[in-house]
Amino acid sequence: MQDEKQFEQLMLQYSQLKNGAEDISRMIDNEDFDNAITMIKSREQLFLSCKCILKYLELTPVQQKELDTILDEIRTIEMQNIKKLEKSMENVKNELRKTQKSQKIQQAYEFSDGQKGSIINIQE
Repeated sequence: MQDEKQFEQLMLQYSQLKNGAEDISRMIDNEDFDNAITMIKSREQLFLSCKCILKYLELTPVQQKELDTILDEIRTIEMQNIKKLEKSMENVKNELRKTQKSQKIQQAYEFSDGQKGSIINIQE
């Protein structure tokens, strides 16, 4: 009976982790990176709690299958979040390169609002 209650608590905590991963995904989509990072850091204690419960809990095959299912769902969401962040980082790097090139051109030719441009090579 005690194991059943602990399993239910474990599943509840994993459900909270899954919901948190989905919330983080929405935050990443909305470019709310500060709150996403805060939420990621706050989940560490919940992961540790799950690990402790799981260490001392003897699972039935049915419980193990249920646990594996939710863990796979969490892994999938987390991998999607990582890929979204990697894509965002690459976009930021590209924008930074463009800005640096533009700034280099501005500094090299000391453009002012009253001047017109000329032909230059920006292959660098």
